[in-house]
Amino acid sequence: MSDFDEAHAAIEAALAAGARYADARVMHRRYESMHARNGEIEELAQREDAGLGVRALVGDSWGFYAISDLSDIAARKAGRTAAEIAEASATVPGRPVEFTPAAASIDSWASGCDVDPLSVPLSDKGDLLSDATKTAHAAGADLAEGVYQIWDTRKWFVSSEGHRIDQHIRECGGGIWATAIGDGETQRRSYPSHRGQYGTRGWELVTELDLAAHAERVADEARALLSAPLCPSGETTLILGGEQLALQIHESIGHAIELDRILGWEAAFAGTSWLDLAKLGELRYGSDLLNVVIDPTIPGALGSFGYDDEGSPAVPRDAVRDGIWVGVLAGRDSASVAGLPYGGSVRADGWQSLPMVRMTNVGLEPGPHTLDEIIAATDDGILMETNRSWSIDDKRLNFQFGTEVGYEVKKGRLGRLLRNPTYTGIGPVFWGSMDMLSSEIIAYGTPNCGKGQPGQIGHTGHPAAPARFQNVRVGVRG
Repeated sequence: MSDFDEAHAAIEAALAAGARYADARVMHRRYESMHARNGEIEELAQREDAGLGVRALVGDSWGFYAISDLSDIAARKAGRTAAEIAEASATVPGRPVEFTPAAASIDSWASGCDVDPLSVPLSDKGDLLSDATKTAHAAGADLAEGVYQIWDTRKWFVSSEGHRIDQHIRECGGGIWATAIGDGETQRRSYPSHRGQYGTRGWELVTELDLAAHAERVADEARALLSAPLCPSGETTLILGGEQLALQIHESIGHAIELDRILGWEAAFAGTSWLDLAKLGELRYGSDLLNVVIDPTIPGALGSFGYDDEGSPAVPRDAVRDGIWVGVLAGRDSASVAGLPYGGSVRADGWQSLPMVRMTNVGLEPGPHTLDEIIAATDDGILMETNRSWSIDDKRLNFQFGTEVGYEVKKGRLGRLLRNPTYTGIGPVFWGSMDMLSSEIIAYGTPNCGKGQPGQIGHTGHPAAPARFQNVRVGVRG
């Protein structure tokens, strides 16, 4: 049997068992990661699995079943079982389930990849991490760490509507961290972000990061932070670096515009959203500079794909335009309930997981400024870079974030290093205070977005650039 045959067999069995709609995903997954500490390789992880997940809709109730046995008999049993689960669930009254219309696609898609990361010798990858961490440790880091991760995923999707789609998605990335320990104080600096940088590209992404070239700098900065003055407390002009702004987008915009949260379907574990669908197209989310796009078509970004796990093609659309909330992340069923004409944002983290609404690439359009111009235009403020901690309420409204490093900005110039910088705010008030935005967009990758119950790990991307915000509370109140 081919992988399409297995999916077709499951669909046929689900329909024969009474389903009015069914879809199936066969997935083959490979994963590899390596971790180094102070010049030594400490861990190598390699995993591979394959399986089939089937969704069946009976009446207005879903059933889902997954198996690792990819034989014809097992696939047909999985389809029947998914339908039986849906039928059993139908005894409990639920919401009507319909889909937004979608043309059936027959297609093949693959992410761009110049160098297959799994083909690169382990010795070469290990040397890269050991050299970078050895350099950082020799430069004064008490703890120097480095990591890379690789995902190689093949999908075969079939639906009772006629979809037949195969995809090959290769993702990888990495980063380094330097920790300095002082008298009652620990500080860390990271490159290229607090978790590393990731994308749907080949090993060329990791090579371009040039981790070893930044190792001495991050160690020096971590040690300098041990004796730097504390971030002051009060309201000030805040400049955020692009990596920190990417996380701000993820937490206070990306999760808030997930339609299942807005509808209350996702509530028990991850929380809901402060947004009200009745205000879609009218609510002011931020200043006129705020333009946020949902775009899974960005080449190389971590949230990119050809089709989501319902077979909807990747299409860019606005989430916020000129500061006004205009779009959501949706699936075909949630969009139908909300009266919206699109889905396209449903994914699962594996064959064994039920697809749900997930972020794709959610990020900013470029602004009219540069970071140098933003600093030069700031008389008194603080620049904060590289996330260290985050906290946000379950409606994605009130937040507090900490960064690894801060810098005074005085009369248009960067000044002293600041230790333990933090800032806090309320989503629409904070975004409404943005008055300068850089054009220097980078699509930052987030490989560890958690959602769902049972939990799933999603891969998302966030195009972001440095920006300035007025009257933001920073530091810890006395």
